[in-house]
Amino acid sequence: MRLIPRRWHAETWVCSMRGHCTPAAQVERVGPADREIGVDTPDGRRLSRCLRCDVWIEGFPPSAGAARYDAMPELRSLDLPRRGKPLNDAILLRLIALNRGVHSVVFGLLAIALLVLDTRLFDVQSYAQDAADRLDGVAGNTGPSASHDILSSSLHRVLDLNRSTITVLAVTSLAYCVIEGVEAVGLWRERRWAEYLTVIATVGFLPFEIHELLDRITVVRVGALILNVAVLVYLVHSKRLFGLRGGHAALHEQIDWAEVLAPPTRPEPAPPHVTPLH
Repeated sequence: MRLIPRRWHAETWVCSMRGHCTPAAQVERVGPADREIGVDTPDGRRLSRCLRCDVWIEGFPPSAGAARYDAMPELRSLDLPRRGKPLNDAILLRLIALNRGVHSVVFGLLAIALLVLDTRLFDVQSYAQDAADRLDGVAGNTGPSASHDILSSSLHRVLDLNRSTITVLAVTSLAYCVIEGVEAVGLWRERRWAEYLTVIATVGFLPFEIHELLDRITVVRVGALILNVAVLVYLVHSKRLFGLRGGHAALHEQIDWAEVLAPPTRPEPAPPHVTPLH
């Protein structure tokens, strides 16, 4: 048994989360013209087609009082679901929004920590100075070691901190917290301006990521850089930002529901077998 399907369908996954979109299940009567959306069987059951994932749902026709429509309305008057590329784009935007939401929380916590450190800097540095003096005394009796050097270096970094640096870092973290939060909300609601804001903010943050990567290469830093570049390329190319590939006017081709709901074409009969002449 395969744990991962050979092909993942966004339509099926969304229907499993939000339910099927079956307008024929809400209609009192379906006719021959509606056979690609809903069909009544001779035994009184109704088969209703999901307009998102194309599965047929078995049920019963609603009563006259429970039906939403007397007869099947025109498709353009219904709230039609997304499928194909528009649906895939919506899912990817929400994943990016979740990523930006996590960033916003992290920057917010960092800003709070820096503000607390700013208010308690004197106490923290006093504690660090006392610890550094004791550590130097221990090292004088036992000799230097690698762990001593690392701990001593960390303590002296704390002693070198000043309020102006902490204030700048706190304000910067708070600004990124707000920007990433606005991006997350806007992308989740699929706002065009949020896509532009995300691209601009990502481009502005890339030099810092590259600088950190040049300073020291780690898996986390490389992964973060690759992820941000992928988001940048996807938004600019797929969402056609800055007028690329026709801009917003050519963002999505309209779904041809007449083609989607058309009955399958019957295969042409195979040509008769001709016995070759000898």
